[in-house]
Amino acid sequence: MKKLMIALVLFLAAQAGFAQKFALIDADYILRNIPAYNAAQEKLDKMSENWQKEVEGKMTEIEKSMKDFQADQVLYSDEMKKKKQEELMTKQNEVRELQKKYFGRDGELAKKRDELIKPIQDDVYNAVKELSVEGGYAIVFDTSVGESIMFSDPKYDKSDVILEKLGYKK
Repeated sequence: MKKLMIALVLFLAAQAGFAQKFALIDADYILRNIPAYNAAQEKLDKMSENWQKEVEGKMTEIEKSMKDFQADQVLYSDEMKKKKQEELMTKQNEVRELQKKYFGRDGELAKKRDELIKPIQDDVYNAVKELSVEGGYAIVFDTSVGESIMFSDPKYDKSDVILEKLGYKK
């Protein structure tokens, strides 16, 4: 019995030796507290709003042209109707291409986001990596995307440490 107890104690001690340290961060909180990120986000929002207005303006023009066409089509020959319909389709395709140019996966907004936001996110990632190495953390969880994290003790949250590493004081 004594040997079993000693083996159990040794087993538990060995398991404790393999315990991993972890930390929590809130990436949204960190980014919201970086003025350059907020300025970049504001710039992106403004660009997006301007481009959206441009696209909506062109869509309004097309809708007006379609209504005008529908009202006047009885006055057109078959050839003229076909020509007007093709013009409307061309304009619609141009607007779709404009939307894709601005808002598509590889569009202007995505490129600008990569230009303005990605360097800041990279800095945050590098600070988290540095914290992980310095603190001996095996895992750093991001609670801002924590759909699977039901509870986190605030004492493990290292978000303010990351902000300090980036040169921002709360």
